[in-house]
Amino acid sequence: MEFTLTEEQQQLKDSLRRYLDKNYTFEARRQRLKAGARDNKHWSAFAEFGLLGIGVDEQFGGLGQADSASEDIMVVMECFGRAMVIEPYLTSAVMCSGILRDHGSSEQCARLLPAMVAGTKTMTLAAHERAGRYQFGHVATTARRVGERYVLNGAKSVTLHGDTADTFIVSARTSGKVGDEAGISLFLVDKSAEGLAIRHYPTFDGQSAAQLEFRDLSVPAQALLGNEGNAHAGIERALAKGVAALCAEAVGAMDALIEQTREYVKNRKQFGVAIGSFQALQHRMVDMFIATEQARSITLLATLKLNAPDAIERRRVTAAAKSLVGQSARFVGQQAVQLHGGMGVTDELPISHYFKRLTAIDLTFGDAHYHRARLGELIGV
Repeated sequence: MEFTLTEEQQQLKDSLRRYLDKNYTFEARRQRLKAGARDNKHWSAFAEFGLLGIGVDEQFGGLGQADSASEDIMVVMECFGRAMVIEPYLTSAVMCSGILRDHGSSEQCARLLPAMVAGTKTMTLAAHERAGRYQFGHVATTARRVGERYVLNGAKSVTLHGDTADTFIVSARTSGKVGDEAGISLFLVDKSAEGLAIRHYPTFDGQSAAQLEFRDLSVPAQALLGNEGNAHAGIERALAKGVAALCAEAVGAMDALIEQTREYVKNRKQFGVAIGSFQALQHRMVDMFIATEQARSITLLATLKLNAPDAIERRRVTAAAKSLVGQSARFVGQQAVQLHGGMGVTDELPISHYFKRLTAIDLTFGDAHYHRARLGELIGV
């Protein structure tokens, strides 16, 4: 598939890569992870670049350009993959901004989106539960209407960046049984809400997640996003955008792995010659390149199909992309580690960090095996 960036997208890519190469170095990132520190200067810089306003209407401080938003996000996420950015761009700027834009009331959008675009507020989606694995429709958390308020009870697992989010978009069941598509609603819940317990923890790839528990947590009726009981399609669409963005991030990480591995085999010598001159290793590098290009092509297809009117087609392409990218990421990561030898798994080299991040990307929102089975169901195999 042939795809050429527009002039504006190329400028965005070049300027963002320059910023990340200069300010988001591997060693600085590594020291931040060791200290457990979060640095808001990068998030503020992303806001100045306009990255937090991609796809957001101009009336809320965004860039507009909804037609090209998915492709712009793909460009950003590839750059972030190369730099292993740990800020919550995926959860806040991609998924939650999209949910607000598509389902929020005018009051909710006017209150929340400008702050998100300016970088003063972050949000995350709490849609997965312990017993549901990758099935976001498995919702046991309940929201009971009491007068002009809703009372939430239940728990959410592996809520990405739940430790730093100011507000959560929470899926809860207002009717029906666990597993039903109908009856799921979305609610805005502030991190300081009474009845909310947050247990956060670091993930092995340098990111963070949280376990949320709701104990008779009361929110006003105005906290409901969209129509009551009809949130399933909105969550699915947000997760499809998240999957496409993750695939783009994986492509960026694989590009970086290939570049660094190529430099290593050109300089590492055995028997008096560079190991890059060994034909067997050259073949492995070519295989890594092919796997990355396949991942890039299907990521582009998934990105272009995000706004497809046919939901089944969108699901098929999304499942195919996540499955293939997961396989490619595993292969490229393993080859990079093996070509570096024992050094490839040390903390001092970026190779192990890229490998961890690619492994986490595969597991996020469904691994390759899950999406392969899902694709089989969708095409009737």
